[in-house]
Amino acid sequence: MPALLVLTNLPDRAVAERLAEALVEQRLAACVNLLAPCRSVYRWKGELQRDEEHPLLAKTTAERYAALEAAIRAAHPYELPEIIAVPIERGLPAYLKWIASETDSPTPP
Repeated sequence: MPALLVLTNLPDRAVAERLAEALVEQRLAACVNLLAPCRSVYRWKGELQRDEEHPLLAKTTAERYAALEAAIRAAHPYELPEIIAVPIERGLPAYLKWIASETDSPTPP
């Protein structure tokens, strides 16, 4: 099963932590990294924005992507959340197998 790295940004640490835990608990992601806050600069509705955001990196499979995206959208406070999936072309085979096994079932065993 192809593995994916899914990126999103959240406005504060508490929201990011809740989402990360929910994604792992629901077996939508094998692992979610909460990165240090960053400054995002972008145009939204014609206005230049400068916001501090908390990036998340979720490791999942192509098979679980649709459910993971839906969960992010449902929990995300932004009108238009950044949700980007990047295929993992190479990686330690045992780690990629672990991602697949941890996201294999929608509920814990």
